[in-house]
Amino acid sequence: MGNLGELVKKLTEVHSPSGREHEIADVILKELEGHIDGHKIDKLGNLIVWKNGTSDKKVLLDAHMDEIGVVVTNIDDQGFLRIDRVGGVSPYTIYQNRLRFGEVIGVVGIEGETAEESQNNIQKMSFEKLFVDIGVKNREEAEKICPIGTFGTFDSYFHKQGDYLISKSLDDRIGCTVIIETLRRIENPKNTVYGVFAIQEEVGLIGAYTAGYDINPDVAIALDVTSAADTPKGMKRISMALGKGTCIKVKDIASISNRHIVDKLKNIAQRYNIPYQMEVLTFGGTDAAGYQATKSGIPSATISIPTRYIHTPSEMVYEPDVEATIQLTMKYCEEGLE
Repeated sequence: MGNLGELVKKLTEVHSPSGREHEIADVILKELEGHIDGHKIDKLGNLIVWKNGTSDKKVLLDAHMDEIGVVVTNIDDQGFLRIDRVGGVSPYTIYQNRLRFGEVIGVVGIEGETAEESQNNIQKMSFEKLFVDIGVKNREEAEKICPIGTFGTFDSYFHKQGDYLISKSLDDRIGCTVIIETLRRIENPKNTVYGVFAIQEEVGLIGAYTAGYDINPDVAIALDVTSAADTPKGMKRISMALGKGTCIKVKDIASISNRHIVDKLKNIAQRYNIPYQMEVLTFGGTDAAGYQATKSGIPSATISIPTRYIHTPSEMVYEPDVEATIQLTMKYCEEGLE
């Protein structure tokens, strides 16, 4: 496995859902040792790092370090957990799968006193009908190891299959990978480059709304995943595909990318023969929307990595697309702002 795959494996196997990002922040900071000029963790928990440039202009690169998950809401007398989503978790995705609550593993089941009731509950699935079995006999045992308020994530693992990377939390540890690699490789940025590894994107872009406030950058670029529609009968209004390069976002449901940043990214990709595709996403959003609404407004855009099976335990990206995203981000930082 190459260095890129090793880094992705290291980042994705950390369990840090929204609101519990301290573990992944520690791992990211260790990966950046010797490659940055400073760092801080702000009051909310955003990890902010920087590499000094020669001008007074500032470029902010953002990737959210949280992942989707669940939280324990109640425990019954037999010790079965009830849960709610933290971010965009589908009950269909977790049913009969494993969840990890720290060192505790739980299996997700569904209510049903008859075959008919079970079938109806499966067809009309909701968190109201799901429970989590953590292998205990009663409420007291469950409360000792998995009390109410405990956060959980998919119990999944990283796998590299040829040039394809498969794991939980590629949304958005793959964006974190791009920023880490950009800061590792870039030698002499014209402008000071800030890397923001933001908290709680999955529950409302919380980190992005605050992270840019003190930095007040000249531009902000979010690095995030976007849906690929290149599977059988994929969404016909979406053009993004694995293997066609990095994605320069035009718009999604939350923001419209700054046209000047988009034009510059396209120009750089064309001049350096970096494979790219234009992205118009008919749903979803990124931290770019948060930076656009910060202070008096920050010109913002998104560079995306096309991804299959987003918000599942087995998200999938194509490694050359990730490399193209790193190259485009690096060249943008190296050339600087006029």
